[in-house]
Amino acid sequence: MTHRIRIAPEAEAELSAAALWYESKRAGLGAEFVAAIDVALENIGERPLSFPVWRMEMPFRRHVVGRFPFVNFFTMTNEGLEVFAVAHAKRRPGYWLER
Repeated sequence: MTHRIRIAPEAEAELSAAALWYESKRAGLGAEFVAAIDVALENIGERPLSFPVWRMEMPFRRHVVGRFPFVNFFTMTNEGLEVFAVAHAKRRPGYWLER
């Protein structure tokens, strides 16, 4: 069963900014990044419980994007799944918690 996924506006902005940055480094790389995120979101939607809880005291699960150094942080709700951050794995860990 595939769950409905909502992407927070801030996560959408992170995705767009990263795609533009990758595209500026090499033509087509931004599209490859977006495709990798799309695959990640499909995996999250199909089996959200297979991804580890980020921290025991917080409700977030994390999915590491294979080829790119990004992590999708999401929660499960009654309405489906919500992606709160498409965060770079090496920059300012946990910055998105302030949202």
